[in-house]
Parts: sequence; structure tokens; C-alpha cells
Amino acid sequence: MAIRTAIIGYGKSGSRLHADGLAQVPEFKVTAVCDPDPERRRQAEERFGAAVYAEHREMLGQAAPELTVIVSRSDQHCRHACDALAAGSHVLVTKPMCLDEAQARQMLEAERASGRRLFPFLPARWGADLRRLQALVAAGAVGRVFCIRRSARGFGIRNDWQTERRYGGGYLLNWGPHLVDPPVLLAGGRPVSVFGRTRQVMNPGDVEDVFYAVLTLDNGVLVQAEYTMMAADFPSWVIQGDAGTILVRGDELVLRRTSPGSGPAAAGGYLKRLELTETQEKISGQLYGDAAEIYRDLAAALLEGKSFPVSSADGLELARWLEAIKISAAGDRVVQL
Repeated sequence: MAIRTAIIGYGKSGSRLHADGLAQVPEFKVTAVCDPDPERRRQAEERFGAAVYAEHREMLGQAAPELTVIVSRSDQHCRHACDALAAGSHVLVTKPMCLDEAQARQMLEAERASGRRLFPFLPARWGADLRRLQALVAAGAVGRVFCIRRSARGFGIRNDWQTERRYGGGYLLNWGPHLVDPPVLLAGGRPVSVFGRTRQVMNPGDVEDVFYAVLTLDNGVLVQAEYTMMAADFPSWVIQGDAGTILVRGDELVLRRTSPGSGPAAAGGYLKRLELTETQEKISGQLYGDAAEIYRDLAAALLEGKSFPVSSADGLELARWLEAIKISAAGDRVVQL
């Protein structure tokens, strides 16, 4: 018997990314969809033959979903998740899980009280680039890692709810889960301090479209995460170790390693340039994860009790880090975690 699944929010992400992923996994059956827009409700009903609703509480009460997928506006995630959990449904909530640490704690308390499970949707954890980097770092390809840089850039101008603070807009909440969580996971430590900067450069509205953050981890690794505007050809990843560097631009990976026998300059010598070897490769797979694979992993968690790669506690930690970046940027100070 397929898991009765409801979707709250049938906009671009809900109707494409999540609906497409669910449709490819037979363990799920979309039986209900909630969206305030009549045309979107019509599209959902036509695609899935699902019951459609304009109000989420009515849907939860009548459709009684076993899983609710929340793809509404960011400012609605906490309320929708808590209501679904209270109604007896498991919940998967798209990124950002919520707006801040207080909301994250409210959601985890609702999860505990309900006896159901809360799954943050962090698709970059399934990214082909992260997986390849994890394999290289684990194999010691660049020695002891001391700095990881993760960046993304854009040239477009948005003019939707993502540019408005009241709706939970801004590039830190929108892109932060993609750019902060994966390098911290790769580094293998926990942030102990954060320094952040945000700017509103091009977009209308009242929130940032540029952010920069430096996180110091408890194992000594520095993580730098950045979303910026009007920049070309930035590496999406730079992994620095004491035996080499990995650079990634999209699906192109370059590994530069020190040659065997490279060592320090002779005593009294100013500098010895290290000899390097270079290899290049193409990364195969989707850089922000395959939705169908993510939903297959979710089905295995719900039906077979297998571990899901993201826990609600992970979502809480990420909410803490993103909020700390905001606080640091607003107060021009380092925030201790």
C-alpha cells in the first residue's frame, strides 16, 4: 500500500521538483494538494487525480495524509509543519526548514509530541559534487584539510516573495542551506563561531541578495560560504589541504597535489616551490541531488526503518548557523555558537 501523501504549496518547486520526484517512486501516492491558487489546484487535480484544497487545515482533517510535503513560502513552514505533525502526519519540509532557531525548536517539539517524524529537505547532501569530494577527502587526496570554500553566483534579478523579509525571503535562507551545510558536513566538524556579511545589491525588496560567511569549526577547519552577484567564473568549491587543492567549477574538478618528496626548503632557505601534479575529471550526476533518489531514501526510512541522511536535529543546527550569520552581519561581530 502506497504512502498517502499530501503537498502543501504547488508552485514551481512543489509542482516540479517535489511532484516529479514523488511521481517516480511508487511507494508514494499523492492523494491531496493544497494551494491558494485555483489554477494550481486544477493542475494538481488533473495530474494526480488528487483532492485539492485552498486551506491546509481542512486538507489535513479530511485527507488524513500519512506524509505531508511542505513547499509553501518560507514564513509558513513552521506553522504548516506543526499543524501536519499534530494531525498525525510525517512531514518533509523544503529548505529552509524555518526562519530561525526558535521556530526550529518549536518544530522539533511538535515532532516529539506527535510521535511522527520531521524530515528537512536538504538536496545538496545528495549532490554529485559533494559525494565525489567526500570520497577524495576520505582517501587523503589533499592531506589534512584546513579550509573549504563554497560559493555560488548569479546575474539575474528576482522580483517575487523571495525579495521580502515578511515572507522569509533573502538569499541567506534561500541559498544558505545549499552553501553552508554541505561544506560543514564535508569538513567533519561543528561550527563554534561565525562571522557574516550581507548586502542588498540588485534585487528589489528589503532583504539581502549577497552574503558571505566564515565558520570556524571545532576541528580547526575554516569554512567560507558565499552567494554573490555579477561575478563570473568563481570556483563553486575550493578544498585546501596540506598536500594539495581541489577546485570545482560546476561539473569540472581539478585536483592539484604535491609531488612525493616535496618538502620544506633547506635550513636557512627562504622558499622552496613545491612540485605539483594535476588531474582533471568530470563529475557525473546532479549537483543538487536527484529528487527521486531522495524520495526513495525517504520511503526506505518510513517503510523499512532505514536511516535518512538528514535528521530534524540537523535542521535545527543549520537554523542556528544561518541565524548566527544574520546576527553577525547585523551587529558587525563574531558570534560564538
